[in-house]
Amino acid sequence: MKPLLILLAFATFPFVVNAQRTRSLEALATTMIGSYSSAAQATEDTSYFNIELEMVRIWPKRKDGVWLYVEQAVATSKEKPYRQRVYHVQELNDSTFTSNILTIKGGDALFGAYKDPLLLEQLQKDSVEVLDGCTITLRTQGKSYVGSTDGRKCSNAWGEATYATSEVTIASCMMVSWDRGYNDEGEQVWGAEKGGYRFVKRTP
Repeated sequence: MKPLLILLAFATFPFVVNAQRTRSLEALATTMIGSYSSAAQATEDTSYFNIELEMVRIWPKRKDGVWLYVEQAVATSKEKPYRQRVYHVQELNDSTFTSNILTIKGGDALFGAYKDPLLLEQLQKDSVEVLDGCTITLRTQGKSYVGSTDGRKCSNAWGEATYATSEVTIASCMMVSWDRGYNDEGEQVWGAEKGGYRFVKRTP
């Protein structure tokens, strides 16, 4: 099966102990923000696509966690990203965090906003909506952050899937994301089979 990279939606965590922008949360945000590419992996293994991922900060004055705008596209079609999201990252304690993802209404008008501050300013709070049922909880492991979704809680109707799972590792120079969809019988119906996509952060 040709792997399709699907950046999953992360829903609202039911109980957030500390939503303030602490030093630990800012450190995670700094690690996440950046420009990423899976080109090296795609060259090594042609079953993986060459994907580019852009992650920039938005709404910096908000105090309820960190907000990020994300675009994901096949490298040859960078001008038409197949996935746009807003991430809302919050802290549970100094070593545990949640990442929630929101969809963007009328997102087509914001293509390329990651590199255009004026265009990005058009993104308003009332144009985003949380995708319920999916949450990634991240925990620090050394200098990295490792997390996943919880069982079958993340509903997904893409293709023949009924639910999806996501595993992620975030480090200073790389992010590994393994997203998969399953049917009711627990059979994988989309996503990479060998392992997660390896996104290497580009040097600014």
